[in-house]
Amino acid sequence: MFSKKKSDPEIGLEQHELLENAQKRIKQKKRLFSHFVIFLIGSVFLVLINKILKYGESYDWFIWAILAWAFLFLIHAFNVFVTHKFMGQEWERLQREKLVAKQKQRISELQKEIETDFPMSGINKKKEQ
Repeated sequence: MFSKKKSDPEIGLEQHELLENAQKRIKQKKRLFSHFVIFLIGSVFLVLINKILKYGESYDWFIWAILAWAFLFLIHAFNVFVTHKFMGQEWERLQREKLVAKQKQRISELQKEIETDFPMSGINKKKEQ
């Protein structure tokens, strides 16, 4: 009864990557939603500061502040929804494979250069003498 081991289903590497990607996307969307809520609350405060507290009453500066903030929010939304489609998980995988291939090519070039400058047969002959 107590000696039974709990079955631990092993999560494969591919499933692990999918889970990590999903968690990353959830965080991005959560931060965007938080940014939107803060934007709304901040916009209300800017209007209140200008109209109720009469700070800079002669000029409606809050409109420009809200427009600038809205522009930043739109850039954030663009990065989360549009850029991710072009530079998502598949794009990252391709870039990683390209970089690994370049590194392997550079390592093989260095090995060839070392073998031509310091051939192994010359080292073995010196050891035998």
